Amino acid sequence: MWKKIRKFIIPLSICLILMLTAVVGCAEEEPAPAPAPAPAPEPAAPIKDSIVIGASRPLTGAQAPIGDAALGPMMQLWEQKVNADGGIYVEEYGKKLPIEFLIYDDATDVGTMVRLTEKLILEDKVDILFSSCGTSFISAQAPIANKYGMVLITAEGGAVTMRDSLPGLPYTFVSLSFSDHYELPVFADMCAAEGAKTAYIISIADLHGVEYGGVGNMEFARVGIEVIANKSVPITYTDFSLLVKEAKAANPDVFCVFAYPPIVLPVTGEMMALGFNPPAVIMGPGANFGFYGVSFGGDPAVVEGVSCFATANKDTSPAFAEHFTALEELVGWPNSDWWGTPLYAPIMDIWVEAIEATGTLDQDVIRDYIATHHFDTILGDTWFEMFGDGGGLMAKETHTGEIGQWQNGTMEIVGGGDWPATVLTSDWIYPKPDWPTP
Repeated sequence: MWKKIRKFIIPLSICLILMLTAVVGCAEEEPAPAPAPAPAPEPAAPIKDSIVIGASRPLTGAQAPIGDAALGPMMQLWEQKVNADGGIYVEEYGKKLPIEFLIYDDATDVGTMVRLTEKLILEDKVDILFSSCGTSFISAQAPIANKYGMVLITAEGGAVTMRDSLPGLPYTFVSLSFSDHYELPVFADMCAAEGAKTAYIISIADLHGVEYGGVGNMEFARVGIEVIANKSVPITYTDFSLLVKEAKAANPDVFCVFAYPPIVLPVTGEMMALGFNPPAVIMGPGANFGFYGVSFGGDPAVVEGVSCFATANKDTSPAFAEHFTALEELVGWPNSDWWGTPLYAPIMDIWVEAIEATGTLDQDVIRDYIATHHFDTILGDTWFEMFGDGGGLMAKETHTGEIGQWQNGTMEIVGGGDWPATVLTSDWIYPKPDWPTP
């Protein structure tokens, strides 16, 4: 029996040994694990030769005179200044980058401006988006910039409606002063202090006119001045003689024209022709530009006493003297915007500081920097009043003035708020002198 079992076990043992040997052999013959891949090389620094700034602007059309005298020359002046210094230093690229503008003509058409703004962002992929021109235009542009996460510091335009929409527009920063921030409250106080009792308002039938007409009603009522008429006219209106005759017949103490140059200029001409000389006249935008003073025979003395919205002139500070001189040299004559350009100049300073301080062109990073910092600009300490997690409005405490008046061929700053930053360059003349005899 044992012999039989032994005869069976011995072959079985041999088989098991052979099988184990084969298994061990197979294990020994498996290849060693592949070595871990070498770490990828550090990506090369991105190549970039310039900072491209895109803008849809009214190079033609009804708004062209405003664009030509306001932000337009400011952009040219900034480009010359920055590039003469080698550009703006951007840490993520390790060098200074010159700036270049890509500007399209929207022909003063909102629909065209909307299409061109999207083209600048989506197709041209500009690094910085600059503002279009006009309250209605930037009201349409701001949501587009917000949709694509592009910082937009606005220029020629501002409105109560825009301010009210800022909580939902975190990438939008409004620079320009406007009706109740803080112009018409100041002007109404000035008129009441001089004893004015009645006001007559003409306003353009668009967002600007509707707002200024409405705020004018409230502010004049606040100080006891009766608004005896508030007429809205389309931008295509042409019967200016009838318009001015009706205003003259009402004999107001204060005459307001809240409209653009195509209405402001002919209304002024009709006032001269018809001898309509109310004690206070305020117009704009239009009367705040250098071209207004020379539009009636070339002598700005003929518009003596006309008031407008204005922030600064050469006497405001040495910095503003240099600023307006440089603009005059650029355009060849004093075609300045005394309302807007003092508030647009800080836009350039803010962009430079935000880019150099953060070291990037990343819009989210730059947006947060602008929202949380004060800036040293031509205005002095400059900052935006923020609306929660939304956008910002340049604080009224940074304004150096609110109301201007033509005096001796010069735009004088005659009215401002009661904060320390206000710098007045002359007393307000009330009543205004009569127009020169035709």
